[in-house]
Amino acid sequence: MSWGLQVPLRTVLTRLLWVVLLVAADIGSKATVMPWLEARMPQFQSTFEPEATPTLVRDHHGHMRHPVLGDSVALMHNLNYGAAFGKLDSIPWVLVVGRAIAALVLLVLVIRAGPKQGWHVLALILVFSGCMGNLWDNLTYEPLAGRGGMPFGPVRDFIDVYFAYWDWHFPTFNIADSAISMGALVLIFGPQKHAEQVPEQDASGSADPKQEDPSEENGAQGESSKAEVPRV
Repeated sequence: MSWGLQVPLRTVLTRLLWVVLLVAADIGSKATVMPWLEARMPQFQSTFEPEATPTLVRDHHGHMRHPVLGDSVALMHNLNYGAAFGKLDSIPWVLVVGRAIAALVLLVLVIRAGPKQGWHVLALILVFSGCMGNLWDNLTYEPLAGRGGMPFGPVRDFIDVYFAYWDWHFPTFNIADSAISMGALVLIFGPQKHAEQVPEQDASGSADPKQEDPSEENGAQGESSKAEVPRV
């Protein structure tokens, strides 16, 4: 199967290697941070004994957080059974099947993207990697408290950003979500490839050099007419 490749196979493998690295970074960060947070949460004390330190800080909204950059950026445990901002959690089959289909489409696009489309390929790699990272959670992750009757596992989120000026927490996210967002921004605002236009005239603005000069044609006709005049 040729897959309609427009670039060498080595280039395609390099693209897929970046996808693997990004997905591994997402899964690895979740596997490291989430148990670290759970060991410091009261509801999981029976699983993690004795309770680990330092303990999490409860803010005035009731969130259990581990500050990283003051109150602005922190680690916080969150399990999301829906899509972005927790939407579509009531239709998990549609959500997960949609993610799987999107992943297959993105895989084909990454493989078949042509040369000289660096920004476009970068965006596809980011979105594809993020999609695969979250789909991995849906298909493999089993939370400590169980799935609560849900057919698929939740997506693990742990990055919490707080805006003190508005007293507002941005919905908790992960590396996969960040990759998807950055990829979307590159697709929207990155350099766009425009179709090349073939000019009708050359760079100097002159006409097609193959076109005959009218003066030369008239001269040739004049010489022909002179040649036809009989000599006396």
